Amino acid sequence: MQTTFSPAQLADPEIAHSEGIIRKCVHCGFCTATCPTYVTLGNELDSPRGRIYLIKEMLENDRPADEKTVKHIDRCLSCLACMTTCPSGVNYMHLVDHARVHIERTYQRPLVDRMIRRVLAMTLPYPDRFRASLTLARIARPLAPLFATVKPLKPLAAMLRLAPAAVPARSAVNEPGVHAASGPRRGRVAILRGCAQSVLDPKINEATVRLLGRLGVEVVVPKGEGCCGALVHHMGQEDDALGFARRNVDVWSREIAAGGLEAIIVTTSGCGTTIKDYGHMLRLDPAYAEKAALVSSLAKDVTEYLSGLDLPLPVNATDLVVAYHSACSMQHGQKITMAPKVLLAQAGFTVRDVPEGHLCCGSAGTYNILQPEIAATVRDRKVRNIESIAPQAIATGNIGCMTQIGSATAIPILHTVELLDWAFGGERPASLAGIEPRSQPALVAAE
Repeated sequence: MQTTFSPAQLADPEIAHSEGIIRKCVHCGFCTATCPTYVTLGNELDSPRGRIYLIKEMLENDRPADEKTVKHIDRCLSCLACMTTCPSGVNYMHLVDHARVHIERTYQRPLVDRMIRRVLAMTLPYPDRFRASLTLARIARPLAPLFATVKPLKPLAAMLRLAPAAVPARSAVNEPGVHAASGPRRGRVAILRGCAQSVLDPKINEATVRLLGRLGVEVVVPKGEGCCGALVHHMGQEDDALGFARRNVDVWSREIAAGGLEAIIVTTSGCGTTIKDYGHMLRLDPAYAEKAALVSSLAKDVTEYLSGLDLPLPVNATDLVVAYHSACSMQHGQKITMAPKVLLAQAGFTVRDVPEGHLCCGSAGTYNILQPEIAATVRDRKVRNIESIAPQAIATGNIGCMTQIGSATAIPILHTVELLDWAFGGERPASLAGIEPRSQPALVAAE
């Protein structure tokens, strides 16, 4: 794609980076076939190619974002399916991230929209605040139908409906400390406790620590680590996002210096995609560029790390039929496709691929709150595809997907590591109580 940025504009390293991305686009349109919003809405401007045109025009003319551009950029899920499909290597992720920062800095959103986004940014990344907000959400849930009738308040209705009926108790696994390995130590890792996941489902990190401990891996929860910054990053609030990133880089750098780390284990794939991008996000900061690049190189999804270990034979018989839902941030963001399915099959599960597995479930961080109608349409399509293969359980690697899909199906949905923990000596997850296995061989469908 031809561009006409001026030399003065290209002196800005962010503009120069985006210009290089735009020039790689060859208008082929392959991305439209795998873009959930284009497939759903049929509008060229709701495809990656259409958004690239909008971003190019906005940045090239050095103008503030307008309502039309904001509308179509806001509709982007950042699922990154377009990057998997693109034959030209267009890094749409970095381009749309830049566009969102520009929008945040130059566009005045309507008051209610600004307030909702501010509430999300001030609560979701902070576990204590998020826990308190969920308590308030349960009280206010009866107001959801009323909010749903007023267009600007529909995000509030979505927020209330997504809030769980009960919030799990605080877990010791999220407290700073060291979880010793059982027997001889084979490795030492840090684990991201995270923000929303640590409140919504602490069982995920508990299962991770148990499983790694039995495999001889010491797990460290460093003091001071917190939100990865993904939630505010995808809302264009870059100063806050970089602040979260710098804090975590400092925390993990101290841990690396103190005792060494083989990996930084991440159990939320959305967080993993962001942490693996810290090296890019902080590349222009001389105080952090090198440290951030090292942290990014150490970040591993839990299934990615487990795939590199010599696993024992399964301890428990687990022959259940499991649909593996590959989160967008896993398959498109981190390019991890086979590892979770191979591990599940090795553990004794019958693994089934989901039809149209490349399409998003509609969670996408705060998307299912800020764009509830599109998110619900995308979710319902995903659930129909999952239910069409008649699984007994659903496995995935992202808490957002678990919440989104779980809101529309009765099939139990668990984190992949919970199933692996059970197979390799842990307790059967409570959500699977009473489900009897079907007799058929474990398999992994080809990609």
